[in-house]
Amino acid sequence: MSPVLAGVLQVLALVVALGLAYRPLGDHMARVYTSPRHLRAEKWIYKAIGANPDTQMRWPAYLRGVLAFSAVSVLFLYLLQRLQGSLPGSLGFASIDPDQAFNTAASFVANTNWQSYYGEQAMGHVVQTGGLAVQNFVSAAVGIAVAVALVRGFAATRSGELGNFWADLVRGTVRILLPIAVISAIVLVACGAIQNFSGIHDVGQFTGGSQQWNGGAVASQEAIKELGTNGGGYFNANSAHPFENPNGLSNLFEIFLILVIPFALTRTFGRMVGSLKQGYAILATMGVIWLGFTALMMWTEFAHHGPAFDIAGGAMEGKENRFGVGGSSIFAVATTLTSTGAVNSFHSSYTGLGGGITMLGMQLGEIAPGGTGSGFYGMLIMAVVAVFIAGLMVGRTPEYLGKKIGVREIKLVACYILITPALVLCFTAVAMALPTPGNSMTNSGAHGFSEILYAYTSGANNNGSAFAGLNADTQWFNTTIGLAMLLGRFVPMVFVLALAGSLAGQRPVPATAGTLGTHKPLFSGLLVATIMIIAGLTYFPALALGPLAEGLAS
Repeated sequence: MSPVLAGVLQVLALVVALGLAYRPLGDHMARVYTSPRHLRAEKWIYKAIGANPDTQMRWPAYLRGVLAFSAVSVLFLYLLQRLQGSLPGSLGFASIDPDQAFNTAASFVANTNWQSYYGEQAMGHVVQTGGLAVQNFVSAAVGIAVAVALVRGFAATRSGELGNFWADLVRGTVRILLPIAVISAIVLVACGAIQNFSGIHDVGQFTGGSQQWNGGAVASQEAIKELGTNGGGYFNANSAHPFENPNGLSNLFEIFLILVIPFALTRTFGRMVGSLKQGYAILATMGVIWLGFTALMMWTEFAHHGPAFDIAGGAMEGKENRFGVGGSSIFAVATTLTSTGAVNSFHSSYTGLGGGITMLGMQLGEIAPGGTGSGFYGMLIMAVVAVFIAGLMVGRTPEYLGKKIGVREIKLVACYILITPALVLCFTAVAMALPTPGNSMTNSGAHGFSEILYAYTSGANNNGSAFAGLNADTQWFNTTIGLAMLLGRFVPMVFVLALAGSLAGQRPVPATAGTLGTHKPLFSGLLVATIMIIAGLTYFPALALGPLAEGLAS
């Protein structure tokens, strides 16, 4: 079987698997966030944290819950790392330095999972399982909660209420993420991923020394890492490591975990707003972009000509033989079009244009299908922009799902769209202008610039993947990327929840003959064009200096 055909068959298998999971998972999530009942385990959690899950919150109260919980999480994870040397199960590792502890705490709480350290040489079992793995669950649940709050804003009628953050957080963790992660961990163990709490041991003697490996609860963390679109790996090689991702079957399963909740949320959306067709329109938009990026990535990697590439079946530098170009390309697109950041190959070793595709996927806002929750509310923001543009073209007040998009709403949307590019481009410009940050680049020229641009794109967009050529374990990058991760995660949430509150306070407008049909293919096409134009206008100059210049010169 040719490598190209193998890649195409993997895409088809993914489409079938996602199609089979779409309806049951989407309907289940809709029931989770609309049911008035509380499980017994959930009641114990509410009692422990002193929350009343039946209290309805307006958007400022909901936002305070998000920020308070996240601030406490950052502090807890920071202290856990700083005290690692005194904790049992530390495997003899020392406490983490302050700048790296801040960067890691910000990274995992922000659902970014950027790593400037070697996991197998820095983090013991307690930090990995009691700190990082826990944040993999709750940071993903926070993203879904904010997305559900925005959906409630569209569905509500003059109430201004968005639900209860604590109930949404607990339900998302207990009823959605935890059960699927347990089953997925068992599947990964069956595929060959390790799951233990062993210490450090020698695996072989070599000239000049020996090689050592430590075990860990890898399969369980790998499952929620992909399912929650987190990305932080137990090992430095991340999902390219055979302990995390043993073979082609586990690779395909991990891609499925990355995509399944973001795609299924479109079904949840349709259920909650009372129109499945609206969900299908968003699903079509996400699907077109994801398939388009996947096809383009496979073409760029397979089409590199030359005897070495022909023998290898494509550009194999930085890729695992057990995955090949097809499996690596599909994984790279899935992880950068969502906020996952896990990697099974090194994006720095991709062709110039291939590396640019991974970067552009993040710069779209990671909305096709996006991260768990964060990608979906980003897509709804873009839908509002598309409706606004359509309204301008026909000269009528724009409406989406029966809610008018007025001056207040479009200002909030504009702020949401501008904040992340401002973080990416400003931090990149400062890093390139100062003399010290440039010393961390492995390469010079266009590829070196791409390393810096990719790092801040990944951080501000809550992705977490890296170009792998940048030495990011410095005080400058630990601090600035940490700030980019926190600001890129929580400042947009302020505008999302404010928009949700504004929409929830409106009375629905009846549809008329002039109302734009946002459930039709025409709107999906307009939405795709809007997304690509906004990203292109924002990032094209920076991309032209980096991956485009490199790709055209090769």
